[in-house]
Amino acid sequence: MQFGIFTVGDVTPDPTTGRTPTEHERIKATVAIARKAEEVGLDVFATGEHHNPPFIASAPTTTLAYIGAQTERIVLSTATTLITTTDPVLIAENYAKLQHLTDGRVDLMMGRGNTGPVYPWFGKDIRDGIPLAIENYHLLHRLWREDVVSWEGKYRTPLQGFTSTPRPLDGVPPFVWHGSIRSPEIAEQAAYYGDGFFANHIFWPAEHTERMVGLYRRRFEHYGHGTADQAIVGLGGQVFMRKNSQDAVREFRPYFDNAPVYGHGPSLEEFTSQTPLTVGSPQEVIEKTLGFREYVGDYQRQLFLMDHAGLPLKTVLEQLDLLGSEVVPVLREEFARLRPAHVPDAPNHASLVAAAGGARDSGVHATDDVTGRTAEDAR
Repeated sequence: MQFGIFTVGDVTPDPTTGRTPTEHERIKATVAIARKAEEVGLDVFATGEHHNPPFIASAPTTTLAYIGAQTERIVLSTATTLITTTDPVLIAENYAKLQHLTDGRVDLMMGRGNTGPVYPWFGKDIRDGIPLAIENYHLLHRLWREDVVSWEGKYRTPLQGFTSTPRPLDGVPPFVWHGSIRSPEIAEQAAYYGDGFFANHIFWPAEHTERMVGLYRRRFEHYGHGTADQAIVGLGGQVFMRKNSQDAVREFRPYFDNAPVYGHGPSLEEFTSQTPLTVGSPQEVIEKTLGFREYVGDYQRQLFLMDHAGLPLKTVLEQLDLLGSEVVPVLREEFARLRPAHVPDAPNHASLVAAAGGARDSGVHATDDVTGRTAEDAR
């Protein structure tokens, strides 16, 4: 099982000081957090994609490539890649390039995005969100698996004999998760392709997540990818910890009460009782996270949101120390003990290459449009 963190890249005032970090500070902090995540032994760092203030999470491939150059082991992911407003050709090229640069340490989480004004900025309409997600991913899936693609759809210009370059590393595309909070169509899409389904249930009660994951598992089995309990599931979560639970509640309360994402609504106590948010001791985080298995079954990836709501970098790094030293080791042991042998691990580049029968040269030696020569001609 993989454990990691994800960031939405919000630029939020610290309610205890009134200070708002600059964009530069927040971007640099994101890199520091990713490096710390690897240092404390986490498996995954994921960044969202936002193109509107107050976020700094645009250009995720730039961020992940920079982090990749400063890390050695951690998997670099998105949370999410906007499949609706980003051209599938650009996604195919950018993430295959990132895959090469990081020696395969990359996967993606596809999502629609939930900010309506962003769609027209990229020439799209939010009312087409689901059809865009379906059509664009169908094209992306082909671009990574077929050397030459001819295609025609509704939402972009046709392609004739197009080859996306570079080709995926070792002939194997990055693994894809489909992320959704509320859309059963996305769970269906993930099941159809045999991809992963990531239920980012940070704002929703357990019953809703149970229904979404259950739908995905049933449809995964329906499409012949394996039994329902072998489907690849990821979950989101939110935590804030101190050694003493009362200290955690006291320190986090002003951040919760003023956070744009959930402040000025239910109380902290109500929110923690109804959603995955855990504010307390490391042991409380362990117990609540293990409880997720009771309503989604055995799953493969757990990502925590830890750097939101204006929390200063120093505090976030302290949280990561606790996560890496006191929480994740126990969760690894307990989830491994409880998981049946036939339930698969989270896919990674090595396992995908092995499943494909081994690595292969993925280059396409086509004729150059300008010179009329092939790569072999130049030898």
